[in-house]
Amino acid sequence: MKGIVKLIVVIYVSIVGQTFSQSLKKKDKDIPNSELKFKLNENGSNYVKFTFLNQVWIRSTQNNPGSTVDGYSEEQTFDIGLRRTRLQVYGQLTDRVFFYTQFGTNNLSYVGTRKQGLFFHDALGELKVVKDHLSIGTGLTGWNGLSRYSSPSVGSILSLDAPLYQQATNDVTDQFLRKYSIYAKGKIGILDYRVAVSKPMTVENTAVQGSEPMEYALFSARPPNPQFHGYLMFQFLDKESNLTPYNTGSYLGKKRVFNLGAGFLYQKDAMWFTQGESGPVQYDDLGLLAFDVFYDQPLNQKTGTALTAYASLHVDNYGKDYIRNLGVMNPTNGVVPGQGSFNGAGNAFPMIGTGKAAYFQTGYLFPKNLLKGWGTLQPFIASQFANWDRLNDSMLMYEYGINWLINGNATKMSLNYQSRPVFDSVQEGIINQTDRKGMLVLQFQVAI
Repeated sequence: MKGIVKLIVVIYVSIVGQTFSQSLKKKDKDIPNSELKFKLNENGSNYVKFTFLNQVWIRSTQNNPGSTVDGYSEEQTFDIGLRRTRLQVYGQLTDRVFFYTQFGTNNLSYVGTRKQGLFFHDALGELKVVKDHLSIGTGLTGWNGLSRYSSPSVGSILSLDAPLYQQATNDVTDQFLRKYSIYAKGKIGILDYRVAVSKPMTVENTAVQGSEPMEYALFSARPPNPQFHGYLMFQFLDKESNLTPYNTGSYLGKKRVFNLGAGFLYQKDAMWFTQGESGPVQYDDLGLLAFDVFYDQPLNQKTGTALTAYASLHVDNYGKDYIRNLGVMNPTNGVVPGQGSFNGAGNAFPMIGTGKAAYFQTGYLFPKNLLKGWGTLQPFIASQFANWDRLNDSMLMYEYGINWLINGNATKMSLNYQSRPVFDSVQEGIINQTDRKGMLVLQFQVAI
């Protein structure tokens, strides 16, 4: 792994150096160069490009009941961590051959393992079969089905974070939403499509769940069947790019977009559970459906104001009473025995499950010169509402905040408050909401 990283760094430095030397040869009016891009032919249609992203979270979290850090009780935690650090290297090598790689790391925090290595998020090759209409690729990739933010563009997220419940198998049978897949993508008129067949990763190597069946559904530890998934977008206004799999969160008034989307994900016998404590093992198919709408509209071209809105509905079958409590970059790592809640440690809550879920977010972009040379502001609100089969009460998470766009999405600070529900068993087999907890996050993002 270290050898691969060293090789990548050498290539990176070499190409960046050449790109920089080329930029120095340009006339003054062409400087600064806004991209790290190396042309492979005269007109630049063949190229290699580099990008970088870093997101730092400064956070105060009201922890779930009984939470601990290395065995010590912790009711509230202040922490600083790297939510995401990413490098992308991709390019059009010939008129028909495209490659894409992304490497970096996620969720580096004070309770995590130190000196974690970089790892590949994506590594794929793609062949253009029919211009615009059909491309086929394979590798470790985020060309996923189901819904818009099953593959979010993390540098342009409207709210603090993407709706992670849409990344249905995240780190259970995939690698941070990426799967070993063969996929097809393209555009036909107003239709933008992606379909894929994936080989899920084995449950044996995940830290999300155990490898033994229980009375409620979990992902089966047996060798997995192929997974089929796809997502269709009907793009009624401006067409969005499908160069990479990742969908933009906000265009900041640069596009007029109105899309209706629908997607699916299916895997035979993906889930298992037992009938009673010692009963026979039963299997369920994994079957997920989603419908969504995305709207991004400039309101005043002269001042730069804009509106962004997104809504989705998911009908999810993960098998009998499946629930996943998920806490992003969890600030704690344990629970006092007998004093915890159904949520588990830290900032986790029942984000994913068998049942129905709806999500909504919207944001308003103020005039581009609002803060003179310091950019502008973009307040937003977002919420996830779900009726999970296993819970007696509905699940409601809501959050609100503001983006300070110092230099668009390239340099921005986001302040976000999230309110999440806490659930616990009030009696055998009945799980009710018993409390709410909050989390305040300041994010600093830099990107190129």
